[in-house]
Amino acid sequence: MSVPGLMIAAPASGTGKTTVMLGLLRALTEDGLAVQPFKSGPDYIDPAFHRAASGRASFNLDSWAMGAGLLDTIVAQAGSADFVLAEGSMGLYDGVACNGACGNGASAEIARRMGWPVVLIVDVSGQAQSAAATALGFRLFDAQVPFAGVILNRVASPRHERLARRGMEAVGITVLGALPRRGDLTLPERHLGLVQAAEHPDLDRAITDYAAFLRAHTDLAAIRQAAAATIQPAATAPLPPPPAQRIALARDAAFSFTYPHLLEGWRRAGAEILPFSPLADEAPARDADCVWLPGGYPELHAGTIAAADRFRAGLARHAQTRPVHGECGGYMVLGAGLIDKQGTHHQMAGLLGLVTSYAQRKMHLGYRHACLLAPMAGFAAGAALRGHEFHYSTIIEQPDAPLAHITDAEGADVAEAGSFRGTVTGTFFHMIAPAS
Repeated sequence: MSVPGLMIAAPASGTGKTTVMLGLLRALTEDGLAVQPFKSGPDYIDPAFHRAASGRASFNLDSWAMGAGLLDTIVAQAGSADFVLAEGSMGLYDGVACNGACGNGASAEIARRMGWPVVLIVDVSGQAQSAAATALGFRLFDAQVPFAGVILNRVASPRHERLARRGMEAVGITVLGALPRRGDLTLPERHLGLVQAAEHPDLDRAITDYAAFLRAHTDLAAIRQAAAATIQPAATAPLPPPPAQRIALARDAAFSFTYPHLLEGWRRAGAEILPFSPLADEAPARDADCVWLPGGYPELHAGTIAAADRFRAGLARHAQTRPVHGECGGYMVLGAGLIDKQGTHHQMAGLLGLVTSYAQRKMHLGYRHACLLAPMAGFAAGAALRGHEFHYSTIIEQPDAPLAHITDAEGADVAEAGSFRGTVTGTFFHMIAPAS
């Protein structure tokens, strides 16, 4: 069985990939296609937008963190679809210096591996024919990466479009569309990227507008014809296993960064996911085997979390006998305190000694390889994990024992080693998969 697919990519971040991706997802869905979305790289925000646009769960594909079998298993999700659209991250060829499980994490590697031709979104602001040199360089940089053509973005006028098209035609690059400059089609952002899909005031209408915009200014028929139908891979490796049979999972505006393939793996293995909301002062289920606090934006809700007495009491009760794990924002909530960007100290759960601050912002970003020094929910000491870290918080205090020996993608030691105290563990990185 084969499903035609495309990779929506760009020379750099901020060029309009997400607008095009959401518009195409909705337009093709409106045309009666079942479109399977994917996201290249370790992004936990975009997949929720993809789902809102297409009605299908979107899954991350990451060549640094995932082995070949896991990649094939995730792509096999498209077996019931008519069409695949994958959204790249950063620039098409951007990755890390050292390869991981299958490569360096670049979107180009996923396009090459899956045979999905690249639709390059080119921002032509401030240039015309010169944009063709950029597009030509991307097409020729790696001849094994299939290339469908370009969509010109932020076109200033009909004359500007004609000149840009002329440059592309001169070097034999297909123009699949030209999008006029529109300042009203941007999605709101905050420090970790887009505002979450669930927080958008009128997301469905915005996506419908994107679809109409793409219909008016791109050749949808040509885009569909440019897709390559490759042999659909078989599921050759299991998805990551659940940390327990009954998992109390924090889910609300402060705790939402969970990779979809992890949740799918937990469900397939027969685990029961029991969502609860710390912001609504809900305690985790009393009969849960494990509590999992994913990342998110606790710094925006620190006062509410500090006042959530039922949540904190239930968490402490669970931690007396059963595992509790927090990732990034969840890790910070397990600590003793969180200092917001105004410098106000908020008391957190106090199950770990960690104190973090957003008043002293510093970006921490990159892939992580962890070897556990102590057990973590679902994993024994000595287990190796791959993940990704992205936050702006600074550690003020961390008196507990380190949870893992952690290195970055180039093998350099990372100071943020997580911590543990009894049954409670936490890391700043979000786990993507066990390391093979």
